[in-house]
Amino acid sequence: MNSDDPTLGGPLIVQTQGYTPQLWENQSVIFIANLLALFFGNEEQTRALEGELDGISSYGGRLLPLMGLLFRGGTNLLVLEREPDPALSKYFCEDLNLPLPEMQIFSHAQYVELGRALREGGPLPDVDLVGKWCAHPADAIDGLVTDETISAIARSIGKRTLSTPEGSKNGNNKLLLHRYLEQCGLPVFETCYAESSAEVAGCLTSLKELGYDFAVAKSQIGASGIGLVKLATSGPVTPMPASFFHEGPCMVQGWLRAGLHGVTRVFSPSVQMFLNHDSVYLYDLTEQILSHDSVHHGNESPPGYLAEFPGLMEELFRQAGIAGGWLHDQGYRGTASVDFLVAGLDVPGECRVYVCEINARVTGATYPSVLARYYQPRGGWLMRNLRLDHPVSGTEVLDSLEQHGHLFRPGRERGILPINFNLTADGLVGKGQFLCMGATSAECHEMLQRAEEDLPIDWQYVRD
Repeated sequence: MNSDDPTLGGPLIVQTQGYTPQLWENQSVIFIANLLALFFGNEEQTRALEGELDGISSYGGRLLPLMGLLFRGGTNLLVLEREPDPALSKYFCEDLNLPLPEMQIFSHAQYVELGRALREGGPLPDVDLVGKWCAHPADAIDGLVTDETISAIARSIGKRTLSTPEGSKNGNNKLLLHRYLEQCGLPVFETCYAESSAEVAGCLTSLKELGYDFAVAKSQIGASGIGLVKLATSGPVTPMPASFFHEGPCMVQGWLRAGLHGVTRVFSPSVQMFLNHDSVYLYDLTEQILSHDSVHHGNESPPGYLAEFPGLMEELFRQAGIAGGWLHDQGYRGTASVDFLVAGLDVPGECRVYVCEINARVTGATYPSVLARYYQPRGGWLMRNLRLDHPVSGTEVLDSLEQHGHLFRPGRERGILPINFNLTADGLVGKGQFLCMGATSAECHEMLQRAEEDLPIDWQYVRD
């Protein structure tokens, strides 16, 4: 366990690697799964995410098995856009004995309409639903982000938010974090700032002169690959969307790769965090599984390369503690992740560690990490997003896993736990998030490969 000096006024930094901390132990909540609010009013980014994700209305179902583990203070209410798969809900309740929340259905369009009415003082579109929220015993309301709508709802029903609106937005701002890391003297990427699309070309020229053949442009706020684009430093420059400048200048950073600046390999670890009122807990170290363009495809824990780099784990947690302290100071509270890039160098055992960003929300790694550490604190795990070649019912997926001995149940040392099913229009499983748990992450990879060979269901590995 490591901590900073509380007399300095900052939060206590606590490392609990492999064990989830006491999360919201005495707190219940109304949680609105506002996935399409991740961009804080940047409508162009919102439309881009809608176009990227299949079955987007059922993404909030990933919170269903998690709510009773995150908020352990009584009855929780989870507000989703679509009913989750009934067979999967039954598995969570009857087989895994997870404490499930109450549920309500509320579409993103209704969410936007309600937020507008509350801000402008017009008639509420769903008075009965707002009345139910007001009467719910939870004293707090939360969401994937605390945006203006969440804040307005909280005020209207006499409840509080766990994060401040400013803390939630600033905590997801890559430029603010970058400047803080630079101020602290931590390693940062070579960075230029572009106030408009016309200035990107000059940034690329500057980075080319520093030896980079590629760069990455990052909007200040982005998620799930939206607001991030890889660019060649030579040749014609494609005009950047206006969404990249919604919050002000975007960053254009040198793209580190093997064969450049002494780098031989590149890794993408992520430290999982939980922030309460006075502490920052660092509770799991994962490796991100990313596409060629750095879009999230899954996670595993622990990373398999740690033994090759003495002191790497300690450095990751040290920098995560610094970033987590900054996030706490912004006013954010809840689960989050600090994403890194680790550049292995041509000197054996040496590397450079860079913080890439903070995701101040329940992230794609929160779901598997909290569940895995709840059932198997010191084991390995792997989470992959799988798109089925032919959609089938949730019952068929679960039955196939069970019949071949792959379905996880409490008391078993290994198995596959489906976290969520993304449903087609007719209620079949088109895609899902699947968590493999075992003694090591290598065993989990083997487990998923065996399941692919055994099951009469074909799939592809895809993005989050």
